[in-house]
Amino acid sequence: MIGVATLMLICGLPGSGKTTLAKRLEIEGPAVRLCADEWMAGLGVDLFDVETRVRLERQFWELARRLLTLGQNVILEAGFWLRADRDEKRLGARSLGAAVELHYLDVPLDELARRLEARGTPRITREMLDWHMPLFEPPDPDELNLYDPPRT
Repeated sequence: MIGVATLMLICGLPGSGKTTLAKRLEIEGPAVRLCADEWMAGLGVDLFDVETRVRLERQFWELARRLLTLGQNVILEAGFWLRADRDEKRLGARSLGAAVELHYLDVPLDELARRLEARGTPRITREMLDWHMPLFEPPDPDELNLYDPPRT
């Protein structure tokens, strides 16, 4: 390993400000930011194509591990709705000797809906947020204590 690198996981629901935060951290890090939404849009792939998203995020994790091994900070901007996904990345990065930060953006549902409507994201409606909300596993204080404190 060349140096101690940091993996930054950006956790939150659509409209919570993940991309805004990740772009700021990318510059401050400096870090390599990997965002499936941007890559899929850039490749002309439907953002709701789950199979492609899963494959792309798998490739991002492979790349992230390689970059961490080389001492490069990495930002994974994937929402990380499930504790199991966050645990996998935290443990995997720690096994490489990397620090791991979790940046959780906790935004009320009404504000999420307002932001999505304001930015013109018609495919993510309030009804969709209501339906998906129970699937999201927000990190609790015990989980948050498993991560390194953010540098920001």
